Formats: sequence, C-alpha cells, structure tokens
Amino acid sequence: MDIYTIIFLALAVFIFLRLRSVLGQRTGSERPPYDRAAPNVLQRDNNVVPMPGSVIDQPPPLPSKDVTPPSDRWKGIAEPGTALAQGLDGIVAQDSSFDPRHFISGARSAYEMIVLAFANGDRRALRDLLSSEVYDSFDAAIKDREKHEQKTETRFVSIDKAEIVGAEARDRAAQVTVRFVSQMISVTRDKAGTIVDGNPEKVADITDVWTFARDTASRDPNWKLVGTGSAH
Repeated sequence: MDIYTIIFLALAVFIFLRLRSVLGQRTGSERPPYDRAAPNVLQRDNNVVPMPGSVIDQPPPLPSKDVTPPSDRWKGIAEPGTALAQGLDGIVAQDSSFDPRHFISGARSAYEMIVLAFANGDRRALRDLLSSEVYDSFDAAIKDREKHEQKTETRFVSIDKAEIVGAEARDRAAQVTVRFVSQMISVTRDKAGTIVDGNPEKVADITDVWTFARDTASRDPNWKLVGTGSAH
C-alpha cells in the first residue's frame, strides 16, 4: 500500500465522519415523512359531502349508548309492535345512524324544493333529488308544458304536517314513506298569460304521499324520491 492510497483512505474516512455528524443517525424514533395526500384521504374517508341540491341526509353516527326501552324507541313516530315500528327497526339494524326526526326535517325541505323545482322546470335540481324513474316522469310533464308553451307558478302557504307512514328495509335498500299535508297556490298559464289550470287567488289543500329510498351500504347518506302519490 503506497502513500497515495493511504492518503485517499484517510480522506474517505474523514468525509464519512463529517457526513455522519451533519446528517445524524436513524434511531427509530424519527417522525414519519409528511404525506401531503394524507389529509385528503382522511377527509374522504371520514366526511361525506352531500350531492348538490340534496337535502335529506343522515347525521354522523354517534357512539352506541342507546338504552331506550324498545316500547319507547319510536315514541311520537310509531306505536310499538306496528308494521311501521318494525320497519323502522329494520332500517336501524342496517344503518344505526338513522334518525326519523332528522329524516322528517329533511323530507319537509325536500318536498318543498321538489315541488317548486318542478313548477319552475328546474331539471338540474330535480335530477339530484329524484330517482331516475321519477325524474323521467317529471321531465316528461315539463316537456309537455314546454311543448304547449305553458308556465306554472306555485307558492307554498304552509306545510301543516309531515309524518312517516311506512318504512321498510330489504337487502341493502331502506325506504321511508311520508305523508305531507300542505297548503299552496298554483296556477298554469299559456303563452298569452291566460289561465289554463289552477287559481291564483285560491289556496288549495294538498295531501301527497311520497316514498324516499337510499342504499344503506353506500357512503352517500342522501335519500332520493322513488315514488309519488296523493291522498284525498
């Protein structure tokens, strides 16, 4: 081993020791490297962003501390032992976050929003709130109005009652039927402004029975209108 080899070896050892002192050593207690994508991943997993225009959703699930006796579980909503109570039990068995009172509040808002969107021909709002089958039916009625150059004006006076009258859980689908009792003023006019239906001065008593549904296995908490009917 000549003098040059010894010098190069000494330099290599010196450089290695300097780098070790500057960069430090791994001890196993270092913080993991910052992952810029992590916050976004957590946000997608833990927070559900409702679809635009949707109003019926479920509140985030709370820790299970339900000590309510079965006989009082649906007090004010359904009588114990009835088909409605059993249907609500079935929905909660699939989705513990289901709260019928929260649902009714959202259903009232959805009812008013859908009725007004239909009157105004707002297809964008309707598409987010209706199932594809119901949307096609509403869209056909809107097209018929457009074909005859008619416009509908609807104004809510009040929603006097919204009550759950049916509930069912089958496979992954939950369905809740709500009866709405409302007062509204509605009139349809032709291109010249002549009234072809309704009365702008008369308040009509309306009773509608609507069914909403959602996939309980989906992360989407929103319900959509899947069936409509009326009661006289």
